[in-house]
Amino acid sequence: MPQINPYKIAIPQEKVNRWKQKLALADFPTELEGADWEYGTPLAEVKRLTEYWHKSFDWKAAEAKLNELPHFSTDISVDNFETLNIHFVHQQSEVKGAIPLLFAHGWPGSFHEVAKILPQLVQGTSGFPAFHVVAPSLPSFGFSEGTKKRGFTTRQHSEVCHRLMLALGYDEYVTQGGDIGWGVTRGLAYLYPESCKATHTNFPLPNAPTITQHPALYYENLKGTLSEMEKSGKARTEWFLDDGFGYNVEQSTKPQTIGYSMTDSPVGLLAWILEKLHDWTDSYPWTDDEILTWISIYAFSTAGPAAAQRIYYESKHDKDKFGEKVSGYIPDVKLGIARFPKEIVQRPKLWNQTLGPVVFESEYTNGGHFAAWERPDAIVQDLRTMFGREGGAYGVVKGKTGFD
Repeated sequence: MPQINPYKIAIPQEKVNRWKQKLALADFPTELEGADWEYGTPLAEVKRLTEYWHKSFDWKAAEAKLNELPHFSTDISVDNFETLNIHFVHQQSEVKGAIPLLFAHGWPGSFHEVAKILPQLVQGTSGFPAFHVVAPSLPSFGFSEGTKKRGFTTRQHSEVCHRLMLALGYDEYVTQGGDIGWGVTRGLAYLYPESCKATHTNFPLPNAPTITQHPALYYENLKGTLSEMEKSGKARTEWFLDDGFGYNVEQSTKPQTIGYSMTDSPVGLLAWILEKLHDWTDSYPWTDDEILTWISIYAFSTAGPAAAQRIYYESKHDKDKFGEKVSGYIPDVKLGIARFPKEIVQRPKLWNQTLGPVVFESEYTNGGHFAAWERPDAIVQDLRTMFGREGGAYGVVKGKTGFD
């Protein structure tokens, strides 16, 4: 069994000082009149945040706040790859029957996204279940080591997360995730259905039903009946694919090229990620400290900010087509789905039935891509309902109902 070690985020001051020096020396591009967010991150916003980052933002205070979470690390071996030191947050509930829950983040997020939902999830009463919460930095993200070998896909990320849960003594567990975390949670369900008993996602990516695999759904889908939320979601998806997908093309084809800017230039890193924090949320009122803490986790990450982008390339060029495998019907793992109006990809609700046994669905009138951060109340409510006594996934983990 791998040894579990306490972990403390402690970025050397000289590294922080060097980052500040680069901020002081930053050069900026010109900008067209009236460009605003349509052309990318606005010049005025980048200049303002650069000055704040250089002169006022206190990383050590942010670091101390992050360290209030219970951090750990352990070595996880990966088949046909190296052993990686994996960082994770692990908060156990005092409720004896608490349900083990793995929270899987995406890009450009991190383990930090769990911070708002964790305090509520570990609590439990006679009315709702409690959870033991595990939130890893995925390999090459945050404070986990990154692979040095090509071909590290979502399959390997799933393997790491599964072995982490086993190392913590959780032979059975449930999951929650979005973005890349969607792929990881699906990978866990596909590879380890004997352990991953249910998953909740805020970023479902179902395929259209086919006449061969889902004939009843196929004919229902031909009617083209969409709710107002589905129509809005279709428009949102079209906007994303037409005007918001450039980052994905770059990261899935030439991640090393953009990686130089991400690694060497604080301004480049800020502009690249800030665009997503703005465009992918539902008018979320980001504070400057929130933004810069979020981005600093990338700046000071163990593997460097360029490493996290490579999963896009590996997924696109995966000869095993693991992404296609996990997008099919997984029969033995119960599924819960939340829908938020500003999510970047939204497919018809009917299509969700092609993914597996859907036991819970919710729709919200506000919220976007970073649901656990924007709408922690909604994610907590969903998990409590889905795994509660009246929920469709009640009792899926043997001997762990979430209650004493």
